[in-house]
Amino acid sequence: MAGIKALVGLSFSGAIGLTFLLLGCALEQYGVYWPLFVLIFYILSPIPTFISRRLSDDTDSSSNACRELAYFLTTGIVVSSFGLPIVLARNNTIQWGACGLVMTGNAVIFLTILGFFVVFGGGDDFSWEQW
Repeated sequence: MAGIKALVGLSFSGAIGLTFLLLGCALEQYGVYWPLFVLIFYILSPIPTFISRRLSDDTDSSSNACRELAYFLTTGIVVSSFGLPIVLARNNTIQWGACGLVMTGNAVIFLTILGFFVVFGGGDDFSWEQW
C-alpha cells in the first residue's frame, strides 16, 4: 500500500510541475509555446540511468564507468533544461515571468523523477523493473 501512495504522490507532483510549465506558455500575457521544448528533456533525462542500471552489475561496491557516464549525461540534460528558458528569455523570445514559471516546473518535474528513482529504484519487491 505504501507503493501506491508513493505513486499517487509522484503523479500529483508531476501534474503540478506540468501545470507550471503550461502556465508559462498559455497565460494570456505570455502566449508563446516555445518553452514546451523542455518536454524533450523530461523524456530524455531518465534514459541514461535506466540503461546504466540494466547494464551494470550491483555486485561491485565501487562506482563503475557506465553508471558515472549515465550520471554525467543526466546532469547535462537537466542543466540544459534549465538553460533553455533562460536563453529564450535573454533573446526576448519569451518573457521573464514565463521563464520563472518554466523553471519552477522544471524543478518540480525533476524532483518528481528523482523521487521515482528513490522510491522504485531499490530493487525490492516493488520496483520499476517489474513494469
